[in-house]
Amino acid sequence: MHLIAGVGIALLKWRLVNLFRHYVLGLPSGVSLAYVFHGNLLTYSILVAATQGYLYYQRYRQGELRSAQLSAQLAQAQLQALRMQLHPHFLFNTLNSIATLIHKDPDAADQMTARLSDLLRLTLENIGVQEVPLAQELEFLERYLDIERTRFSDRLEVRIDVAPETLDASTPYLILQPLVENAIRHGIAARSLPGCVTVRAARDGEMLVLEVKDDGPGIPAALASNNGIGISSTRARLEKLYGDGHVFELNNAAEGGLAVKLAFPFRLMPPPANASNKEGGRG
Repeated sequence: MHLIAGVGIALLKWRLVNLFRHYVLGLPSGVSLAYVFHGNLLTYSILVAATQGYLYYQRYRQGELRSAQLSAQLAQAQLQALRMQLHPHFLFNTLNSIATLIHKDPDAADQMTARLSDLLRLTLENIGVQEVPLAQELEFLERYLDIERTRFSDRLEVRIDVAPETLDASTPYLILQPLVENAIRHGIAARSLPGCVTVRAARDGEMLVLEVKDDGPGIPAALASNNGIGISSTRARLEKLYGDGHVFELNNAAEGGLAVKLAFPFRLMPPPANASNKEGGRG
């Protein structure tokens, strides 16, 4: 098709040039077809090649954009699925504790039910959210700890040491709760003596560092790479969110107990869109 079109365009251009020379410039003789035909055909070929190259580049960029959008949607769906793994596990443990307390301490069971209701409400309000300010993550953790304090009474001590400059830092939503739950289950629930769980947050250069530590028996080294739903889902979420730009360490502390350390890029959460709208309305 292009070969036929190229020949036709070459002949048309040769004819138009001769008409222009004769009627506009007043030249007596025209240009020979043999002299300009190959040049006209080459010009047409160059224009076609340039046009096709540009169109191919546009399709390539659009394909890249669609691929990036699909990858982002897939990653979002995978992150959401990983988060959803935690909720049934946490819910089962809490309901099991309520069932145990109903006969032993009805008031405590009633209080735990109310705390669970608050937690479920917060969870439903943040469906689809992957990152929140650290302050909000700590607020959710405190609601969860209220349930565990009711369950363990004076057997559980929790220490929270958070640097003030980290409170507005972007943090994966529900990243601390499964780690603290894991520390309580393995470090506190498995023994009759009181135990302590420590949660720390600090900034180290361009990284936000979170640590959850208990003073329990620790775990065998062979199990350090796979320690239940909470740990495995946390690993997977960090990998999806930050790729190689994160740190996840699970070690028995020298002084006893298990220490879990997370580190990922320190970024301040942008203000909510509705907050800026409200400020603009006040002005």
